[in-house]
Amino acid sequence: MRSGNLNNLTLKNMKNSLSVILLGSIAGTVITGSFSACNSSKEKARKPNVIIVLTDDQGYGDFSVHGHPVLQTPVLDKLHGQSIRFTDFHVAPMSTPTRGQLMTGRDAMANGATAVCMGKSMIREELPTIANIFKASGYQTAHFGKWHLGDSYPYRPQDRGFDETVHHGAWGITSIADYYSNTYWNDKYLHNNDLKQYEGYCTDVWFDLSIDFINKRDKGKPFFLYLATNSPHGPHLVDDEFSDPYLEKGMPPVTSKYFGQIANIDKNMQKLLNVLNETGLSENTLLLFMTDNGTLPIGFRVYNAGMRGVKTEPYEGGHRVALFLNGLKPVLGEPRDIAELTQVQDILPTLIDLCDLTTPENVRFDGISLAPLLKGETDKLDDRMLVVQYDNPYQPAENRAVLWKKWRLVKHNELYDLSVDPEQKNDVAGQYPGIVRDMQSYYNKWLDKTLPLYNITRYIRVGSERQNPLMLFSSDWQGEYADSKWCLFSGDRTGNWPIIVETSGKYKITLYRWHPAAGVALDANMFDDWNKIEAGAIPVSQARLKTNQFDSTIITSAGQVSAEFFVDIEAGQDKIETFLMDKTGNVLCSAYYTEVEFIK
Repeated sequence: MRSGNLNNLTLKNMKNSLSVILLGSIAGTVITGSFSACNSSKEKARKPNVIIVLTDDQGYGDFSVHGHPVLQTPVLDKLHGQSIRFTDFHVAPMSTPTRGQLMTGRDAMANGATAVCMGKSMIREELPTIANIFKASGYQTAHFGKWHLGDSYPYRPQDRGFDETVHHGAWGITSIADYYSNTYWNDKYLHNNDLKQYEGYCTDVWFDLSIDFINKRDKGKPFFLYLATNSPHGPHLVDDEFSDPYLEKGMPPVTSKYFGQIANIDKNMQKLLNVLNETGLSENTLLLFMTDNGTLPIGFRVYNAGMRGVKTEPYEGGHRVALFLNGLKPVLGEPRDIAELTQVQDILPTLIDLCDLTTPENVRFDGISLAPLLKGETDKLDDRMLVVQYDNPYQPAENRAVLWKKWRLVKHNELYDLSVDPEQKNDVAGQYPGIVRDMQSYYNKWLDKTLPLYNITRYIRVGSERQNPLMLFSSDWQGEYADSKWCLFSGDRTGNWPIIVETSGKYKITLYRWHPAAGVALDANMFDDWNKIEAGAIPVSQARLKTNQFDSTIITSAGQVSAEFFVDIEAGQDKIETFLMDKTGNVLCSAYYTEVEFIK
């Protein structure tokens, strides 16, 4: 068996080449590589536009066209009928790993974005992203919505190749890294480096911004647009007009809101498709619609297309999702199903081929190009095994699966044959020990190759002109999980941030318990919007800051909002540790928000 999973990209031979620089992925340094020369401006004008729409926590079964008995998605159903559909397409069972795989074409363990927090949600800074590669080929690049691949330099979308971005913090609205008072309506989001307020419901905002970008773009250049909704991820909030129809069908309130969020996405997709048709862009625009992981338990209880598993689980329902490709009909042919085993890492190498993009000579992908399959040049891919793995590979095997044809090796020892058991009810490992050994052997070799990459530390860079001052969020620290409101209100989480100091000098480092814009004291309660109570007070009386070069503790007063330290730091690798303590010196938690500002 020959695997196509860990291949280097085969580059096109072209007579001319030039060295270009991809800015913004490494602070104080650059990604360099030799790229094939761009085509003439006339040829570039014919390059197709590309739009990727990625929804959050919408499972394969969460479409009426896939047999859902309650949910109605008429626009997505119509798009399905007009598209090439991949029916055996896989992502990670969690948000961040899928997004990192999409951005880089690399496995999660290889690109660094393996988990939703704890310092593991950031793509290795030396890797070029899909936006870097499109931009190097003359494309305008834009991102609207969810990012979840780092909230501090050099991991923000504007650092990774996007000319324009409007996004919330971390995993979603109400996460710790998000603006503290956001509610899904009329919220404040980051527009590149500036915080701005946007009117309307969040999903409407992302689509409206995307449409505005399309209408105002430079008509002389092709564009790459990444539209990533935070819906239907929780908290499940949407206008009643979208959820009431499901309440009337007898669905529980939270399920009705979840389905209502998807119904809202469906309506917004019609707006986007209308603009593409009205502007004539649909003829030369490739639209990809996909989701980031399997459905939620609230969705599973209603319908999951006959699959076992939900988000976070290695069974089919956790990572098999929808992928629709629409457009470029003269090249890609008629709408149809493609049943070959495919994975999100395949998207970037496929787009490179379809759009004739220039790529660094030393780039490598774990995915393969599906262009020959899409163009009808072949109807079969080479035999391949794929690995679904996220989070920590040193933990027990609950987060892994190996895929081969219709075989699924789950948790390293369970074997299922989907050709006769699509619901994965019958573990047949005992009947096929040879297949189990082959798939385990493939996984072990894959792990040997990826573990050294997984273990590379992702450093946040301070003292850079690209972001000064810079906020360190608990969602990106190495330590305990701390990326949800309940973690913040518990006031008992600790962690630290590996950093690279770009400039030697004096820094002001400010420790906060609560979001700085809230103006709430270190030792005070804060109003919990979701539970409608004042909560979270802890008896903070001291604050400590520790780096490799500095260690100091100060006394704090009742009602004090923050603790400030002025520190001389030398350039190089370092670590910031923070401690909020009671009057006896017992550590209560780390500072969930820590601002680092280079002074001089």
